[in-house]
Amino acid sequence: MYHKYKNVERVKPSGLELVDRLVGVQRVTKVTKGGRAFGFSAIVVVGDGNGVVGHGLGKSKDVASAIAKAIEDAKKNLVRIPILNGTVPHEQKGKFGGAKVFIKPASNGTGVIAGGAVRAVLESVGVHDVLSKSQGSSNPHNVVKASFDALLQLRSAAAIAKQRGISLEKVFNG
Repeated sequence: MYHKYKNVERVKPSGLELVDRLVGVQRVTKVTKGGRAFGFSAIVVVGDGNGVVGHGLGKSKDVASAIAKAIEDAKKNLVRIPILNGTVPHEQKGKFGGAKVFIKPASNGTGVIAGGAVRAVLESVGVHDVLSKSQGSSNPHNVVKASFDALLQLRSAAAIAKQRGISLEKVFNG
């Protein structure tokens, strides 16, 4: 799922205190010759509030089991995101389908300026101060995936220094 991103650290759910956030539940309909068959689709974001986050989709005939399946799926897709002093290290844009998300670091005390699905993702990661803008599609599935696209492209200063083969001081002063 995260094959197009370089240096993505996958995380195992064991030993983590994960909190789940329900982003959305949709009622879906399958038309059969006997009438309509109703089901539910749920999208959930789980995170430990300290840089580890994942999202999952669950489908079932009833809401509770759709949410449970989504949580299990989210725990299988956990990744580590770099956080710097409660915010993101740098500006980043993310895109998935018709949804576009822009996240920008903010000074201490700003809070999470984000709406809907983006807020759920950023709060699950553990970001306390960030500015964001969601454009295009408001479909929660695509907005969550666009948010993950932006977050997975973030790189810490230490990672950049290691990639370039230079010291951390040279990244800032060079």
